[in-house]
Amino acid sequence: MIWLAIACLAALALAPLALSLRRSGVARSRQQAAIELHRAQLAELDRDLADGRIAAAEHANAVLEVQRRLLAAAGGAEAESPGRSSSPVIYALTLVPLAAVALYLLGGSPELPSVPLAGRLAAAQARAQQEAVLIGQLRQRLGELDPRTEQARQGYVLLGNAEASRGQLRAAADAWRTALAARFDPIIAAEAAEALTEVEGRVTEEAAALFRRALAESPEDAPWRPMAQRRLSQVE
Repeated sequence: MIWLAIACLAALALAPLALSLRRSGVARSRQQAAIELHRAQLAELDRDLADGRIAAAEHANAVLEVQRRLLAAAGGAEAESPGRSSSPVIYALTLVPLAAVALYLLGGSPELPSVPLAGRLAAAQARAQQEAVLIGQLRQRLGELDPRTEQARQGYVLLGNAEASRGQLRAAADAWRTALAARFDPIIAAEAAEALTEVEGRVTEEAAALFRRALAESPEDAPWRPMAQRRLSQVE
């Protein structure tokens, strides 16, 4: 199946190039036919002059006109065929797919079977369950500590990070607020305020207060300051 997909993609990528080559060939065929027609007209004019069917002056004028058309057709053929050869295009049509296959064989693994969707879903569910167990153990451990201690504060920061990584923003905000009660940190405050804003869909009074204090106690070059200022501009 992978080789069929590669072949289809290569055909789609090279189709415009092949089409341009075909059109170029058709144009050259028409121009060549025009040139042959003009040459035949010249020969016909010479026969008419020899047979006395036209005068010499008429013959000269007609020959000049046909020669002009012949030169125009020959010049058009020259312009339509840069390099006068389609070899580079043919080489590209041949070598590009071969090069793509060679690169895939060097860096890919076509012999490996694809992982079924059910297997990937089961693995993701197993990881989520394992994360939930670890977070539960962390919560249990934190419940045994005095939340005002530095050890507990660091634990709640870790808990907030873990909850945020799995999309549980309300739980993350609760954990960070507990950590802030032990000791204020501008970065944690900004993260908690942003989590509250995402959960509520707006900048709440609590989130705005956290943003303001975080801005007041953070250095001027803190990378998250523009985000906090934008949030405050929504309520001020």
